[in-house]
Amino acid sequence: MDDSVPPDLAGHPDRLRWNAKYGPDGPDGPVPAAHPLAVAALDAAPDGPVLDLACGPSGAALLAAEAGRPVTAVDISDIALARLGAAARRRGLTGRITLVQADLGTWRPPAAAFAAVLCTGFWDRAAFTAAVAAVAPGGVLAWEAFTAEARRDRPHLPAEWCLAAGEPASLLPDGFRVLDQRDVRGGKRRVLARS
Repeated sequence: MDDSVPPDLAGHPDRLRWNAKYGPDGPDGPVPAAHPLAVAALDAAPDGPVLDLACGPSGAALLAAEAGRPVTAVDISDIALARLGAAARRRGLTGRITLVQADLGTWRPPAAAFAAVLCTGFWDRAAFTAAVAAVAPGGVLAWEAFTAEARRDRPHLPAEWCLAAGEPASLLPDGFRVLDQRDVRGGKRRVLARS
């Protein structure tokens, strides 16, 4: 085991699963282009720091850093974070991206600290509530996750990993304005909202 992995994450099933996905290519594997929802959020967000949750080897984090924004990228997979860190080094962006290995089921960001909060592949109500609280006044939240309907084609997908009808927009507190919410291919729903 890598000594840099927090002991409480060493045997975590999500870490093991995502490391298995990213492991074959290791830290030098490909980094995807920024997700379209993240691009829209970065375009809509005021200047300021970005929080990228369940980031994986995030093209969105790199895009935000290239635009001069400080980025906090959080994921449970040390291999995904190593890949993102290697891509940041190759692009000269190391000083703009802070990598955080954490379980989003328990990790909480600082309140009202980010101009944009992004998450494009994860669902947990408590993590969503914490992410909403992390959006600075005037900032944006961009979230995409599987819907309950996705379980028809993916019966192995746990129900608690899926959005219910109307979510996540229905969970936003007063003071947030939904800029867009739509269902997209693959049984997913995305929302873009401003605080």
